[in-house]
Order: sequence, then C-alpha cells, then structure tokens
Amino acid sequence: MRKHVLKLASLLSMALAVALFAPQRAAADDDEDPPSRVARLSYANGTVSFNPGGTDDWVSAVVNRPITTGDKLWTDNDARAELHIGSAAIRLSDNTGFSFLNLDDRMAQIRLTEGTLNVRVRRLEQDETFEIDTPNLAFSILRPGNYKINVNEAGDATVVVVRDGEGEVTGGGSAYAIHPRETGTFSGADQLDADIHRLGDNDDDFDHWCGDRDRREDRSQSSRYVSSDVIGYEDLDDNGGWRPVPEYGAVWFPHTTIVGWAPYRYGHWVWISPWGWTWVDDAPWGFAPFHYGRWVTVGGVWGWVPCAPRAVVGVAYVRPVYAPALVAWVGGPHFSIGIGIGGGGGVGVAWFPLGPREVFVPSYHVSRTYVTNVNVSNTTVNNTVVNNYYNNVVVNKNVTNIKYVNQTAPNGVTATSQQNFTSAQPVGRNMMRVDRREVESAQVNPTTPTVAPQQRSVLGAGGAARPPARFQERSVVAKMPPPPAPVSFVKQQQAIQANGSRPPVRTSRSHHPPSPRLRKTSVPTGPVSHRTTTAIVRVSHR
Repeated sequence: MRKHVLKLASLLSMALAVALFAPQRAAADDDEDPPSRVARLSYANGTVSFNPGGTDDWVSAVVNRPITTGDKLWTDNDARAELHIGSAAIRLSDNTGFSFLNLDDRMAQIRLTEGTLNVRVRRLEQDETFEIDTPNLAFSILRPGNYKINVNEAGDATVVVVRDGEGEVTGGGSAYAIHPRETGTFSGADQLDADIHRLGDNDDDFDHWCGDRDRREDRSQSSRYVSSDVIGYEDLDDNGGWRPVPEYGAVWFPHTTIVGWAPYRYGHWVWISPWGWTWVDDAPWGFAPFHYGRWVTVGGVWGWVPCAPRAVVGVAYVRPVYAPALVAWVGGPHFSIGIGIGGGGGVGVAWFPLGPREVFVPSYHVSRTYVTNVNVSNTTVNNTVVNNYYNNVVVNKNVTNIKYVNQTAPNGVTATSQQNFTSAQPVGRNMMRVDRREVESAQVNPTTPTVAPQQRSVLGAGGAARPPARFQERSVVAKMPPPPAPVSFVKQQQAIQANGSRPPVRTSRSHHPPSPRLRKTSVPTGPVSHRTTTAIVRVSHR
C-alpha cells in the first residue's frame, strides 16, 4: 500500500510541475536556462571579503554561499578560502583577488588579479573549458590535474605550476604548453618573457594545506553513496552517518544537538540571480543536503536521500542539477502565522522540505528539459513519467491537487516574518509559530512567494574590509570572451518588480552584446612560440 501511495504522489507531483510550466515552456529555450551548477564557498579562515555581482558593497564571506558569475572574493593577510565546482576544488592563499568572469555548464572562467590560487580538477568533460585569466596571460587547463597560479603584487608577472595534468598559456601573441612537473614564469604584457623549467621540491605551507584538503576528499566515505558532482558531499562524513532505509536506499542522518532541528530552519535566505530566493545553511555540512536530493523522516528523525553516484556503464547519467532550495511553500488566504520567537509578527513566509519523488518547481523561467533534469538528477522521477503526464495534464487538462509528505511531518514547517526573510536574518532565531492543524490543511505553493528582494537580500551579511583598489581595477587577459559583467542590482530590482517579484526571463546567452569593458588585442598570424593563438581580449569587470 505504501509503495502505491508513494508512486501516486510522485506522479501527481510531476503532473503539477508539468501543468505549471506548460504556459511558459513553449516559449522557453535551453539557452535561457540558468546554469546547472554553481560554486560553493566551502571554507573561509581569516578575513575573507565577498562582493556579490551587481553590487558595490563588500561583506564578510559566509560558508555555504553559492558563488556564480560576477561574484568576487578577497582573502586578506593570513586568510585562506576554498571553493568547489562539482569535482573541482579551488583554493585561495592570502592577499588573493578572485572572481568568476563566467560560470555555467561548460565554462569556468576565473579572474585572478593578484595572489595565489591552487586548482585541482578531477574530471574534465570533452566540451568543458577551465580558464584562469591573469593581468598578463590566460591559462587553459587541458587535462585533469593539480595546478598552482601566482600573480605578483605589481600584476606584471604570473607563475604557473603544473604538478600533474597539462595546460596552455596564451598571451603576448604567443602560446606555451606546460607539461606535468613543469613551472612557467611569464613576465611582461604586450610580449611575454617566458621561462619554463622542471618543477623543484619547494612546497610551502599553502601547498601542504591544499594537499591535506585533497586527501580529506579522497578519503570520503560518502562518495560511495553520493554523486561526485554533488558539491559538498565530503563534509557529510564527520557530521552524520549512513544507514539503509527501505524504499529509499542509503540515507544520511545528520548529527544535531538542537532540539526541534529540521531542514531549512537554521540558516538564512538570500537573493541570487538568476535563481532568486536561495537557502544558505549555517551547518558546516549544509550545502549538499539543501541543494540536491530530498529529505524524509524515519522514525521521527530527519534524513537526507542523496543523488545516486554515477551508474554502471550503459545506464544514462544526468549530472545533478543545482537548485536554490528544494522546498514547497505554505500559503493561501486562510493560512495564518503567529507571533515570532524574535518578537516579529505580521505577514509571514512558511515552507517545508520536499520529500523523495516530489517535484521541485522552479520560480525562474526555464525550459522543459531543465524541469526534467533538475528533478531526474535529484530524486526518483524518470522521463517516462514526464512524457506520460505531459500528455495527460497539458494536452487533456487533467490536473489533480496533491499532498506533500513533509507538510504533515512533525516539526516539518518553518516560518518567519517577511521582514526577516528579505533582510537575510537567521531564521532559527526569528521563527514564527504555526498551527499544525492549519498547516495540514493549508494551500501549498510549489513556487517561491512573490516577495521582492532588497539590497540586504543580495548581500546577506555584515560589512567587511574592502580589498585594495588595484584588485578591482586591474584588467586581465582572456582567451574566451566572457559575458558582460552583471548589471547593477538596482536595475535587476526594477526587472524583478516588473516580473511580479520573480526572477526575470534571462536573455539567451548566445545573444549577449559585447561588453564595453572588453578590448580586443591583435595577435600575429605568423609563426610564434609553440603555435599561433586565437585572438585574446583584455577584461576589466569592476
């Protein structure tokens, strides 16, 4: 009987998703979909400052913050930071200026204006590009491996170390191949002065720290249960345990000491374009379980059902698609929220985690392919269900309301005031009481509430030290022309309000106008060192 109920819930969930997306999907194009991946700030020690794309403000970097195109980081004296993109790890030493010129499904393009970067790429797809752009060169990673790039304080010299893997330096009209166990020192701008030699044994403290972090990932037991493309799975080992559960397979149960703990309760909401409202969890392990997979209660205890690892050869694999928050929202004209724990009352916002086989419905404009992939890659819903219910619901208009399993789970619904929601305040300290009977009968909205963001919604944290001006003003050489820098949040806010407080429709990435801050650089067509390069551009995303 239970299997029948779960299957019915799965089918009805997909039916609702297809019905909701039918009007806009016809006009949607895959190029308008947001990226299926982001970077996670997985570690920060010391003074690490963060500047969200489209703003001029710097705030203290917060672990678990999703990082995407246009976002900037600065590590001050004696500080370090780490980011992950799928199976790749990016680590910053102190006094390092970092930003993403572009981050989407096939491109990771990094701007390094000063300092030291370590990049470990464990897998590189055939159509994937990984590029690090510095003030005098562009370095393309050609194979999985371990790489270190340093830019001096003056910005006129770059050192590239290839421990294993292979890469190519482009700049000054020339291209240079760098092979395993080689170091290349490149000075100058219009013409590079190159010195490539064998790598010596001169590791420093930063190298040792990076090696320790790599070994920690390699030893992770959670990789047996979770796809390696799920960001943050390595943090699950020390913060919970796995056990088999009928119907769901291996389920991860977090070790928590908070009475009344529930998913999506201890953290805050931020607005990140183009996805909109996004959950940032407080827990050190709080990324993978809140952007992938699903939550379920087993014997009154919350457990996370993960995205499965890559299957055996011959079985189709869809890389897990990042979601801003896998929740459904409680609302409707007859639903009320009580006085908040933090003293706040008034209009509130309430939500609960999606369960296994329940469909995530994006609030942002997407294609039908995206709807399929974001669900198939994160829970047990297959393409057959999508196709069958597309025909039944969209064509025949056969829509049925559904009930969500976690809507009635003990302690499942969390609520806070709209003011706390939009100002990125900690939810756990500013909760509002909800009546369980009202919750069980309340209307559920699969998409986010129509609450417009404010500047604090984007920044999400208190102020921080601004980096040196040279970090923000210094241009870099780029082999692949990046998209324009994000527009200001003020302009974004106008578009959001015009779209009913939801993320506006994205312009197709293939039709971006040229950025006014890109200046094309001529490259000779005759013989040059190693081989002729393609045209390069100089970029200054301030």
